[in-house]
Amino acid sequence: MRCLSSPETFDQTISQAIALGINHIETAQGYGQSEALLGQSLVRCFDQGLTRDRLTITTKLPPNPDAAAIDRQIDQSLDRLGCSRVDCLAIHGINTPEHLAWIESSRGCMRAVRRALDDGRIAHVGFSTHGAREVIQAAIATDQFDFVNLHFGLFFQHHQPVIDLAAEKDMGIFMISPGDKGGQLYTPPPQLEQLCQPYSPLELAYRWLLSDPRITTLSVGPADSQELKEPVALADRIEPLSTAELQVLERLEAQQDTALGSDRCRQCYECLPCPEVIQIPEVLRLRNLAVAYGMEGFGKYRYGMFEKAGHWFPGRRGDRCTDCGDCLPRCPEQLDIPALLRDAHNRLKGPERRRLWD
Repeated sequence: MRCLSSPETFDQTISQAIALGINHIETAQGYGQSEALLGQSLVRCFDQGLTRDRLTITTKLPPNPDAAAIDRQIDQSLDRLGCSRVDCLAIHGINTPEHLAWIESSRGCMRAVRRALDDGRIAHVGFSTHGAREVIQAAIATDQFDFVNLHFGLFFQHHQPVIDLAAEKDMGIFMISPGDKGGQLYTPPPQLEQLCQPYSPLELAYRWLLSDPRITTLSVGPADSQELKEPVALADRIEPLSTAELQVLERLEAQQDTALGSDRCRQCYECLPCPEVIQIPEVLRLRNLAVAYGMEGFGKYRYGMFEKAGHWFPGRRGDRCTDCGDCLPRCPEQLDIPALLRDAHNRLKGPERRRLWD
């Protein structure tokens, strides 16, 4: 999705990824012209000797209560990709209870997906999600999916129970954008770089995930072919974390305690639900990262999505707090949540921005 700046950049990135040994290409109907551009790139790669069994190709379709619509969309994706089948199809964004109801319905999108599994147009089915932990766990519990794509990483560990459940189900576990949405780690702030020495923040974040044998896939999501180099160099580093790596992780943890003190939100989520629909834990997580590690740029990037991205990034900004006090008795850290929300807003409010695919 990040390499859509031009068809040339897209093609160069795909060609270089395959040349470097990457064997899983993931796209979606929602990523602009990505499917069509990928199809064109694959034709050129196949003409140069690449064989289809060398690649796993995944695409994603949004959930839909209309099975016939999903059936048509599957064929549209295959046509754009120039393929007779895809290895993996994901329902793109099971983010809400309504989406969950659609996949549980006997007449919903999974009816079409099962038909495509039976006739060989797809080999495996999974889902991607930006939703609440409870929604993700409920979707996994339907036992309809082979894999799950979700956000989880060094700087966002709230979904640890989801990883546990998916592993129990023997599902493929695919990490969404640990390098970019996991902290904009291709361009880390100097403070974070210093704290992670002798490793780069990107290296440490990837190693933290790769050392977990339950996690099967990391998405690289490069903006151009140059951003492939560091992740590919790390791809086979799946051994347990070294003593030196663990010491850096301890340093990062200690830095949060030192920098944040009694204002540190520990991400228990007990403050929810908020009467003003503020996503309190996420707002305070972004504040934690900005104060402790100098990650203001990342915080502004994510904070700027509140109230603009719908169910992909739900919740309202911190300045919507009305000081009702509803959250205060539920916070085990006894945080002054209204004051911290205002502080987070003042730190992280930034210029208006568009989502990439708008």
